[in-house]
Amino acid sequence: SSAAFEGLIGTIVSGLYNAMEIDMVTIAKVGQYAENVYFGKPCGLMDQCACSVGSLIHIDCKDDDNPVVEKINVDFPRFHHSLCIVDVHASHADLTADYASIPEELKEVDHFFHQEYLRDVSEEDFYNHLTEVREATNDRAVLRAIHVFNENKRVEKLVNALTDNDFDMFKKYIKESGDSSYKYLQNVYSNKDRHNQAVSLALAVSEVVLKNHGVCRVHGGGFA
Repeated sequence: SSAAFEGLIGTIVSGLYNAMEIDMVTIAKVGQYAENVYFGKPCGLMDQCACSVGSLIHIDCKDDDNPVVEKINVDFPRFHHSLCIVDVHASHADLTADYASIPEELKEVDHFFHQEYLRDVSEEDFYNHLTEVREATNDRAVLRAIHVFNENKRVEKLVNALTDNDFDMFKKYIKESGDSSYKYLQNVYSNKDRHNQAVSLALAVSEVVLKNHGVCRVHGGGFA
């Protein structure tokens, strides 16, 4: 993970030269800057924060300079579940344009409503002007905006489920989130290379293996 590598380097610099006093959110922001400016990948702060802060966290990035990061304490062994990250052995090469298309298309929707971020757009106005938004942008941009509207609300439900120790509800929302990523955000495979769908295949096999014992979803930037 590029975010994990950035967090590692930031922690080493903090330890060698700063008496381990650089806070982990600052390290995350430095990692994001490196990825945006030097690597050219227009990523947000989520992966970097998850790697640097650690544990399970709830992030509000409304203020990019001062994100609100809250640790969610959950004892996974208590629920007899493990978190497994599956390597699908796919290449991340030539995917920057796919990653970049998500914020670019969401910005088109934002700007239709004269806003910079979708969180400042009224969901009611969005649906009331759906025809005009489609004409001004494109159908994929509209679908991706629908995902974001629902996902932001879903995150709150996920946090509440964990806080209430309702693990079945937590899994339900995780599955809903993954399904929405596949259908609406569309970050599971690249349209430029439809013959290679390693993540799609991994999700299909995971559902066969897990049955009703767990859930699966795409993570990270997606596409590979």
